[in-house]
Amino acid sequence: MEYGLIGEKLGHSYSKIIHEKLADYEYEIKPLSREEFHPFMEAGDFKAINVTIPYKKDVIPYLDKLDDNAKKIGAVNTIVRKEGKLIGHNTDFSGFLYMVEHNGIKAADKKVIVLGNGGAAKAVIAVLQHLKAREVIIVKPVSGNGVISYEECKMYHSDAEIIINTSPVGMYPKVDASPIDVSHYPRCEAVLDIIYNPLKTELLLQAEELGIIAVNGLEMLVAQAKYAVEYFLDKKLDDKSIDDVYQKILEEL
Repeated sequence: MEYGLIGEKLGHSYSKIIHEKLADYEYEIKPLSREEFHPFMEAGDFKAINVTIPYKKDVIPYLDKLDDNAKKIGAVNTIVRKEGKLIGHNTDFSGFLYMVEHNGIKAADKKVIVLGNGGAAKAVIAVLQHLKAREVIIVKPVSGNGVISYEECKMYHSDAEIIINTSPVGMYPKVDASPIDVSHYPRCEAVLDIIYNPLKTELLLQAEELGIIAVNGLEMLVAQAKYAVEYFLDKKLDDKSIDDVYQKILEEL
């Protein structure tokens, strides 16, 4: 393929729709099992690809160079072949930054809870550091290595002001699940969920019921795709294209 997306389970992906609205090329969705991933990368039969769960770190040994964001985050979601070399980028950083700023969320001097600790979480944490969040608490089911458990989070960090879900909990098809009970965080001002299918996860629905700003991951997805297209085609696109495509997809859904 020339352009496309690789990952393990891609039945929920909107990336083909988004890329083909942003650019004039065919974009292929290519699910790869663990066994298929390494032969695919060894063959390198593509011009440019996006990478999603669980291969954002696994692709790094196959690359010739990483940009600064990818180095800092330790994860790659965009790979471009340039002059015979594979260059790794991370547009999740720019995509999440757009999502935060476009929704008027102020992270500076705030305590922020990040649910999950995968490749996307690392981009989110890098953005929070860039925005000068006061404290970033990383939460997973089991504590250790700088990560606390959900129970510890509830006990010691109920004063958190922003909650961000980067875990797959609540994603299609298991849409009835939610990673936390937002009511345990009475000072919470905003809940962001990088899940985009469904558009409103149980987590976001609860936040809305509590009168808290609730933002789904579709904006981040469209924004990171726009920045990926810029690398794919080596040309700048107007940021207005992000909202244009976002609104079109909302209408279609």
